[in-house]
Amino acid sequence: MSSYAYILQCADSRYYYGSTGDLSRRLAEHHEGLSRWTAPRRPVRLVYYETCETLARARQREQSWKNGRTRRKKIEQMISQFPSDKLAPFV
Repeated sequence: MSSYAYILQCADSRYYYGSTGDLSRRLAEHHEGLSRWTAPRRPVRLVYYETCETLARARQREQSWKNGRTRRKKIEQMISQFPSDKLAPFV
């Protein structure tokens, strides 16, 4: 079963990094204000995601974004080069 590492952009322009086994369900939770960190920063929008083989791998990827191994410049480059048509099923 596939899992996902994803990046949301919040209304205050901050990024939220997450991982999940069900991206559609998790995005709905963010939009409904059920995530403590993103609730006060709504609306949020999905700007990037990666499909991973396991949830453990997705969580590793999320952590690499959070702990500075992937610099902000690289993250913004990943987002700018991500095809917008891949986001359509989750919008």
